[in-house]
Amino acid sequence: MCDREHAEIDPEVTVPEPSQEPPRVRAPSIRDVARLAGVSHQTVSRVLNNHPSIRPETKQRVLDVMADLQYKPNRAARALVTSRSRTIGILSASSTHYGPASSIAAIEAAARESGYWVSTANIESSDAGSIADGLAHLRAQGIEGLVVIAPQVRVFDTLAQLSIDVPYVTLQSTGRDPQHTLSVDQISGARKATRHLIERGHRLIYHLAGPQDWIEAEARMRGFLDEMGAQDVPTTAPILGDWTAEFGFHAGRELLTVRDFTAIFASNDQMALGVMHAIRDAGLEIPRDVSVIGFDDIPEAAHFWPPLTTVRQDFAELGRRCVALLLGDIDSAAPEYRGTLEPELIVRDSVGAPAF
Repeated sequence: MCDREHAEIDPEVTVPEPSQEPPRVRAPSIRDVARLAGVSHQTVSRVLNNHPSIRPETKQRVLDVMADLQYKPNRAARALVTSRSRTIGILSASSTHYGPASSIAAIEAAARESGYWVSTANIESSDAGSIADGLAHLRAQGIEGLVVIAPQVRVFDTLAQLSIDVPYVTLQSTGRDPQHTLSVDQISGARKATRHLIERGHRLIYHLAGPQDWIEAEARMRGFLDEMGAQDVPTTAPILGDWTAEFGFHAGRELLTVRDFTAIFASNDQMALGVMHAIRDAGLEIPRDVSVIGFDDIPEAAHFWPPLTTVRQDFAELGRRCVALLLGDIDSAAPEYRGTLEPELIVRDSVGAPAF
């Protein structure tokens, strides 16, 4: 017989503690809603899908129970019933940059307000294979509409050769495919920035442009050249940059070795920040010695030193209009918006009268 009182316990053996984890609470189901509302689960399904046969008092009772239970309908199950995914796809080629990233966030917010989900496919490059793979990924999720946010012209050249079998909107300002396009008027924004410098008395102005293959960079450069020509101000060749503050800093240092200018219009706020760093690093002051103006009005622009004069794009409005236009096409309703949005010049302290 085993003597339990004298049984030895191996010190190397760890006795597990009783589990302290609370039992998981099951999420409420459609049948829970039906039981508490006193209706069938088919009736709850009809309420979820806005079926016209449901009496108002029944619908309200079901909605009240849903609110009490904090019931969240299963999106996949609803898609099976309605044959609609209520999903918008976004094909983005440069989502790490401020403009595309802000556009995506605005579209997601507007889509949620309209009861839609968003699925984003970020393509690493703008070659035909990557674009086709991105579209295939979104199609596999049953998207009902598509938004294309791609800054390079060659992306749209590739898309024109592919079959897009859902309603779509492109955010670009090339003037191509106007029936599916929504954009901010980049040319107008650049002209406003350039005009502001000229009106303050500047005639020696450099333009720090974005990458050559970017649609926005090309449009902003065109706006600069158009306004300089309209005002009969001599121009120098724009300097092609890469959107980064690092490039702006090195370009500013190079330009300051000659210093044959009184103002710089940078094609985005990050490059403007780099230019401002170079100016101050050279012992000069902004705007006393050099004026600087940017584009985009990133959240930090108001806190540069001095605060940056720039051009603001209303990304929230762009997102609302984009979703309204797309859903109008999906539901065969009259599209609410088409065309371009007008950007706004935001005047702060980085622009003054020329020193010479």
